[in-house]
Amino acid sequence: MSPASPSAFAFSEAVAVIVGGTAGVGLAAARKFIEAGVRRIAIVGRNAERGEAAAASLRELPGGAQVLFIAADANRAGEAQRIVAGTVDRFGTIDILLNSTVGTAGPQLLKDIPANELEAILVQQAMGPILMSHAVLPTMIDGGRGVILNIASDAAKLATPGESVIGAAMAAIVMFTRTLAIEAKRNNIRANALTPSLIQGTLTHARMQENEFSQKLFAKAAKMAHLGVAEADDLADLAVFLASPQAAKITGQAISANGGISAA
Repeated sequence: MSPASPSAFAFSEAVAVIVGGTAGVGLAAARKFIEAGVRRIAIVGRNAERGEAAAASLRELPGGAQVLFIAADANRAGEAQRIVAGTVDRFGTIDILLNSTVGTAGPQLLKDIPANELEAILVQQAMGPILMSHAVLPTMIDGGRGVILNIASDAAKLATPGESVIGAAMAAIVMFTRTLAIEAKRNNIRANALTPSLIQGTLTHARMQENEFSQKLFAKAAKMAHLGVAEADDLADLAVFLASPQAAKITGQAISANGGISAA
């Protein structure tokens, strides 16, 4: 039997932070982590009313998990630091960080995007995972272990019309995560990216259906998902696996759960 990886730890001992944890994939992941044994968890979102309701629903799950809601915008450096400080103040440490943040921009041809909106698209999509990873690293290094999971998308891997800027932001998240994995492995910290294509049943998916261009783009992609279009629970299950002892030797990877839309 091979020795346990130094990055392995039991969920029952862990503290998890889920940024974007008040809806969609983030909230599904919070439920799955609690079901898997995590008993201390912080969820982060910008909408206080939705966040408090999400936290209340998680507290009702079997197991009696302690759930902290933090209202914050992880795209701001000071807010990212406050998220980490607030979690450590409540729970003592952080072992798992899942960044499930999304920007508001949808697919749009580059020629149709006003120049003064380009920076915002990049920042809203890419900066949250980068700032949160940077903020949590000292705590994880002090604790001698940690798992960082950043959700990007397959736009990081495949050139798709309408996703030039979004794809650039997603590629930034993926390369950031891979490089972080190489830097942090000596501290027993793992980092992986999750790169879905479509995730049906989420607020983001519903918003994209309101635009004719993105609706056609997504419909075409969905036809290629012969194994089924991914749902929030599919990504949540993947996140739980990648944070688990069973994945203790997996780091620096960008893993797609897309039902066969692509094999990138």
